[in-house]
Amino acid sequence: MQAYVYKSQRKQDTYVYLAARDAFDALPDALKATLAPFAFVLEVALTPDRRLALADVDQVRANLAERGFHLQMPPPPVPPVRVPRRDDPR
Repeated sequence: MQAYVYKSQRKQDTYVYLAARDAFDALPDALKATLAPFAFVLEVALTPDRRLALADVDQVRANLAERGFHLQMPPPPVPPVRVPRRDDPR
């Protein structure tokens, strides 16, 4: 299965995978209004053994087959780690 990946020009680290190139009609109007304009990033073959950095390939494939698109949002921020200092009270 081929996927066409576009980066939102409005929302940082937000990507849309489409089942067909430039098939933005698959996106709900509210989503297009929030994220557009888009910049083409990548064409990728989504095979079952393909690994994606921030998404589960099986979920992406299922969304593309069912809806024609998959939305990849940025990961939630990681809370800072508190490192104890020598002068901290115990």
